[in-house]
Amino acid sequence: MSGLFASIQATAKALTAQSRGLETAGKNLANVNNPAYSRERVVLGDRGSIVTPQGVESMGVEALSIEQLRDTLLDGQVMRAISQSAAATAEQSGLQDAQAALSQDIERTSSAADNTQAGNKGVIGAVDDFFNAFSSFASNPTDIGERENLMQKAATLVDRLRLTDSRLATVQSDLDANIANGVTGANSLLSSIAALNRQIAESEIGNPGIALDLRDQRQAKIEELSKILPVELRNGTGGQINIVALDGSGNDVPLLTNSTLQGTVAFNGTAITAGTSATTLALASGSIKGALTARDVGVQEIRDSLDALTAQIVSSVNAAYNPTSISGGNFFVAAGSAASSVAITSTITSTNVRASNTSDAGDNTLALAVAALATHRFSTSGGDSIDGTYTSSFAQGVSRLGHELADANSTVDSQAGIEKLVRSKRDNVSGVSLDEEMADLMKFQRAFQASSRVFNIMDELLDNIVNQLGR
Repeated sequence: MSGLFASIQATAKALTAQSRGLETAGKNLANVNNPAYSRERVVLGDRGSIVTPQGVESMGVEALSIEQLRDTLLDGQVMRAISQSAAATAEQSGLQDAQAALSQDIERTSSAADNTQAGNKGVIGAVDDFFNAFSSFASNPTDIGERENLMQKAATLVDRLRLTDSRLATVQSDLDANIANGVTGANSLLSSIAALNRQIAESEIGNPGIALDLRDQRQAKIEELSKILPVELRNGTGGQINIVALDGSGNDVPLLTNSTLQGTVAFNGTAITAGTSATTLALASGSIKGALTARDVGVQEIRDSLDALTAQIVSSVNAAYNPTSISGGNFFVAAGSAASSVAITSTITSTNVRASNTSDAGDNTLALAVAALATHRFSTSGGDSIDGTYTSSFAQGVSRLGHELADANSTVDSQAGIEKLVRSKRDNVSGVSLDEEMADLMKFQRAFQASSRVFNIMDELLDNIVNQLGR
C-alpha cells in the first residue's frame, strides 16, 4: 500500500512538473517579439530518495526552479556596442546639421533672381562676388551702377557671414539641448534601475534568482542608460547591481550602489559630472559623447574657420581701402572681426564709396588694391588669420567638416554591423526560438499525457484494492 500511495504521489508531482514546463514554454512563445525578454527554462530534478520497508523509493521529479538563460559577458558586449553606436550616430547627426548650415540648398536671398545667381553659392560665392564687384568698380569707378552693385555684394557678404555663423551657433545650441535631455534621461533611468534593484532584493529574500521578469526589465533599462553614457556594472548585494562610470584616471565613479543613487549626473556646459562629489566623467562612448564631439570639434572648427576668414577680410580690406588710417575711413567696422559681428561702416554708401583717396575721377588705386586681395595668399606664420587665399582657406575648413562627416558615416555603418553581430550572438543564448519552444511544448505535452495515464492506472489499482479486493 505504501508503495502504491508513494507512486501516486510521485506521479502527481510529475504532472505538476510537466505542467510547469508547459507554462514556461508558453511564456517563452508569448514573448518571442519582446526584445527585453530572456528565454526561460524549467529545471527538473528530484529531492532525493527515502528508505521504506519496501525499499528505497524516489521522492519523485519536481520543477526545482525556473532558470533564465543569460550570458553576462554577451550582455556586456551588447551594452558596449550600443554605447559606441549611439556615440557615432549622435556625432553624425550633429555634423549633418552643420553641413546643412553650410549647404547651398538652404542659402536664400530676398529675390528669386538673386537666389539663382548668387544665393546658392554660400560663403565662398559671396566672397568671390564681393571682390569681383570691387574689380568691376575699379574698371569704372564713376559708374553709379557699379557702385550700387558693390554695396549690394558687400551687404550680401556680411549677411552671409552672419547668417552662416548664426546657423552654426543654432546647431551647437541644439546639441546642448540634446545633451541636457540625455542627462535628464540618464538620471531618470538610474532612478528606475534603483527601484528595480529594490524590488529584486525584496522578491529574492531566501530564494535568489527568482525575480526573472524584474531582472529583464532592469537589463533593458541598463542598456538604455548605456546608449546615453558608458557605464560598467558591479555586483551588489541580494541580486542587486551597482553601476559606475569612469573618470579621467580610469577610477570608478559610483552612480548607483544597490538601490541608493550616488548623486546625480549633470552637465556644466563643457563636461559631464556625476557622483556624490561631482566628478568629471571620461566619456568614451554614448550619445552625449557623440554630441560633445560634434559640438566642440566639428561644428566649432568650422565656426573658427568662419571667424578667421571674417577677421582676415575685415583687416586686409580695411588696410587696402584705408591705407592712411583715416578716422572713419574703414570699409568694415574694425571691431567686427568675428562672423557674428561683421558690419560695413555705417557712413559708407553707394555715392561715397571710394575708388581712391584723390579727386581724380579716373583714379582707382584703392579699388584695385582691394580687388587684388582676392588672389592674395595669406600666412599665419606672417601674422595673418588664415593660410592661403580667402576661398581656399575656408574651403579647407568645409572640406575638413566633410571628411569628419564621412568618417562618422563610416563609423555608424561599421558599428551597426558590430551591434547586429553581438546581438545575434546574444539572441542565440537568450532569444526565443519558435522551433525550439514548439519542440519543448510537444515534449512536455507528451510527458504530461504519459504521466496522466500512469496516474489513471495507479488510481484503478488503488480502486481495486480498496473496493474490489474484499469482496
